[in-house]
Amino acid sequence: MNNLEQILNKLPQNIRGPILELPQQIRNTLEEIRMKTGSDVRILAGNQEIIVALKDHHLVTKEDLDTILNNLLDYSYYAYEEELAKGYITIEGGHRVGVCGRAVMKQGRVSLIKEISSLNIRRSREIIGAAEQVLPHVLDKEGAPRNTLIVSPPKCGKTTLLRDLARLLSYKGFKIGLCDERSEIAGTYQGKPSYDLGPRTDVLDGCPKAEGMAMLIRAMSPDAVVTDEIGKQEDIAAVESALCAGVSILTTIHGSSREDIAASSIGPLVDKGVFSRIIFLSNDPVTGSICEVLHA
Repeated sequence: MNNLEQILNKLPQNIRGPILELPQQIRNTLEEIRMKTGSDVRILAGNQEIIVALKDHHLVTKEDLDTILNNLLDYSYYAYEEELAKGYITIEGGHRVGVCGRAVMKQGRVSLIKEISSLNIRRSREIIGAAEQVLPHVLDKEGAPRNTLIVSPPKCGKTTLLRDLARLLSYKGFKIGLCDERSEIAGTYQGKPSYDLGPRTDVLDGCPKAEGMAMLIRAMSPDAVVTDEIGKQEDIAAVESALCAGVSILTTIHGSSREDIAASSIGPLVDKGVFSRIIFLSNDPVTGSICEVLHA
């Protein structure tokens, strides 16, 4: 089963059928399936949005969304309760599903989302070799991993690149500690990563980054820690602690320029020269295009 089939098998036939009828090229490049009550299905493939008309001019119904969510959760709301409270779930294959509806509050925090009104299924894709081009920049003269920051706007391939870097470094003999707070890098499902991360990569799944980085360093003695989208002040402190322990950091942030980095919470670390390699990505001409590599 390919990873698109993992998604389509969760959809009712009235939605799955029209998507399967799309040209192969569109299905190959499909990135998102967006469904909202009272609307057509919209998919994003490459840089284009495509409206998928359902049979007999039907629109997505509340019943469709309830059916899809039940299929995604395998009728086990309790098992996904914490994820749902954050507005998303991760399913087999590492695909991430955004959920909108009515938020239920408990002690001032969202405890659940019910009366689902929108679902956005984001297809997760593994691209073996995606990091081959940048690997020489990431390794120092002795062949060890440098502190590396990957910068890009959303949906430009930074998680895909980070995942493949972890794989390549692991196969090169380095112990990698992967802190995967949102289950997007490894796509862990029932304790097993959905992707090849190499033989020496240990995955801490669903754990906040600041705690997870410290736990990995204490418990797994990694040569490098890999994590996605740092930004909170506690994340910055955890990065500094890792550096004091002699552990390399490979991570990402949202942004598209040096000015974006300077304005972010990680700006002070960059100013100190903590990251000796900064890699900028874009989706021009294709997702994951490397537009610049800075040598600090």
